[in-house]
Amino acid sequence: MSRLADVRFRAATAFQRRINPLLRRLPLQTVIETKGRVSGLPRPTPVGGRRVGNAFWLVSEFGERSQYVRNIQADPRVRVRIRGRWYAGTARLVPDDDPVAWLRRLPRFNGLGVRAFGTNLLTVRVDLDT
Repeated sequence: MSRLADVRFRAATAFQRRINPLLRRLPLQTVIETKGRVSGLPRPTPVGGRRVGNAFWLVSEFGERSQYVRNIQADPRVRVRIRGRWYAGTARLVPDDDPVAWLRRLPRFNGLGVRAFGTNLLTVRVDLDT
């Protein structure tokens, strides 16, 4: 990883450590909950994404370096809170997809943050159990 990418990663994670605990408490904030790959504890992470049919799509700004993506790799069973309602599902990484195209379809505020800090974009699809 380049020096600039590393600085962006560190700045974004420092910011997220402070803001994520506040965001995940907001009832209408979209949250993905993974299981910690070491602890097994639930790990809620605020995300921006969009539900399309029975799938929820999001873009990880740091790809496989994101902790929630690493948790998905260890256990793909997740929960997603969309508009205050929880859905169980199975997440999968879609490395061959075009994450920039998804950013155009996702909530604008999230897209701005991902574009500003993202260094290794990765599309994630959650197939929701309905």
